[in-house]
Amino acid sequence: MTWWRTSSFQPNPAPAVGTASRTLLRVRLGRRDIVVRRTRIAPGGSSGWHYHDGTLFVLVTRGVLDHPYVRRGPAVYPRGHVFREPSGPANAHVARNLGATEVRILVLYLNPAGSPLSRQVSAP
Repeated sequence: MTWWRTSSFQPNPAPAVGTASRTLLRVRLGRRDIVVRRTRIAPGGSSGWHYHDGTLFVLVTRGVLDHPYVRRGPAVYPRGHVFREPSGPANAHVARNLGATEVRILVLYLNPAGSPLSRQVSAP
């Protein structure tokens, strides 16, 4: 078992705009990678459309997260809200900040070992 963390927030790769994340924990347990990250989304910022290979649990710690899904439609999560992101391309979504204050989230990833944190898809 190995684990690591990053010491500072790093800008997220394109297509994300106005977002930065810091990894607090990354550990492989059997066939799973467990990752905990803090993410900041500036006003007007966006993750870009994507999906995950594993299940995520998200806690909004500041602001209001706009989080629409391609197939399920709009979703808005205020500070203090916890939600689950299901895996797979059928659950493609975007995380964005349409407000005037920074959005902060804490994310727990339960991914298959070796998979990327997300997979980019075209905007609908």
